[in-house]
Amino acid sequence: MRLGLFAVLTVAALTLPAAAQEEPIRKTIEDQIDALQADDFARAFTFASPNIKSIFGTPENFGAMVTQGYPMVHRPSSVRMLELREVAGNLWQRVMITDLEGRVHMLDYQMIETPEGWQINAVQLLRAPDVGA
Repeated sequence: MRLGLFAVLTVAALTLPAAAQEEPIRKTIEDQIDALQADDFARAFTFASPNIKSIFGTPENFGAMVTQGYPMVHRPSSVRMLELREVAGNLWQRVMITDLEGRVHMLDYQMIETPEGWQINAVQLLRAPDVGA
């Protein structure tokens, strides 16, 4: 009994850091997507990490990258937050986005905590699962 309780408490303690940050992380991503939908690239850029800001330099460059490379994020039909995971010390939020044509896209957002709050440090478009015949 004690060993079982210890195992449950250990698992709970390991998931607390990610779980405690779940709402602020999700809100950051949702707020950026809202800004992108409104073509408010200056506001969307504020949710990017310092590393992303240094790569793109300006909100306009960032906006061009999103509209050309991630059109499903720029104009989603629906956005659904899935699991938040810790991988090698980094927090990754899985997001399912349905585009305006009904296609489903899975993305992973790497999140970092900065003095300005949670920011997006990377976005990976995941490969769609194979559909067998």
